[in-house]
Amino acid sequence: MIKKRMLNVLLVGLMALSLAGCSVEGESKKTENSDTQQNEIGKVGFAISTLNNPFFVSMADGAESKAKELGIDLTVIDAGNDTAKQSSDIEDLIAKGIKVLIVNPEDSASVAPAVSDAMEAGIKVIAVDRSVDGAEVDCFIGTDNVKAGEQAGGYLAEKLGDGAKIAILEGIPGASSALDRNEGFLNAVDGKLEVVASQTANFDRAEGLSVTENILQAHPDIKAILSANDEMALGAIEGIESAGKIPGKDILVTGFDAGDDAIVAVNDGKMLFTVEQKTTEMGEMAVESALKMMQGESVEKEIPIDITLLDADALKDME
Repeated sequence: MIKKRMLNVLLVGLMALSLAGCSVEGESKKTENSDTQQNEIGKVGFAISTLNNPFFVSMADGAESKAKELGIDLTVIDAGNDTAKQSSDIEDLIAKGIKVLIVNPEDSASVAPAVSDAMEAGIKVIAVDRSVDGAEVDCFIGTDNVKAGEQAGGYLAEKLGDGAKIAILEGIPGASSALDRNEGFLNAVDGKLEVVASQTANFDRAEGLSVTENILQAHPDIKAILSANDEMALGAIEGIESAGKIPGKDILVTGFDAGDDAIVAVNDGKMLFTVEQKTTEMGEMAVESALKMMQGESVEKEIPIDITLLDADALKDME
């Protein structure tokens, strides 16, 4: 009887090991099949200007989430706001055998040679948020920044009335989004508001603070600061407060990107408005377009992203 029980236990154990082996083998095949599917589809590289800014973090998050959903092998490389590094990053991605390059240029002109190298290697190229000057990419996904700048500047001009003195905080020199927004700002305020200062703060909060402090020393009577992104606007708010003035009352501040901190500032009355661009959607659409390209499907040459001006009233309506 004892021997029979031991034999039964041994048989049960062998069956369990056999089933476990099948399970492991099944998981291995599943992983292998998944990897094979990704290799068959092709690799996608995303050269992004910086991940030290909530705007671009959201863009990368959208791309990575969509890539995971679609089973795409996506590599995201952060240039850290370094033009030379971004060009090197793109060359590295080319060497890794990517089929599609998604690029968010740090500098629209400086990145062109590396993008051209990718295209000569037969790689499809999608530019996101910022265009590439000097290379005709396969697809551009982003906001019409001139139009968006005109809407922002027009809103501020109506709020202030003719003749008010303002300052402009510009983005990174050479970045198409910065150049286009500034063009839109100037188009909208020309003949209506007096621009007494227009300086770059490189899309950075700390620089937004220091540049604003310098502007206020030279022009303490300005009524508003028109900023090309939220980070600079949030720095401007700190600079206004350090000068003993009240942001939103003594000096109006506008933002651009609709980041979390900017939304709080609008709700608190410190920022007049911010511009929502649906950044996550840009990243998602870039990956979706990359998949279509790898599958031989056609993709629109330009895919526009709508904007919304979010002031306190607009935010209340969204609640």
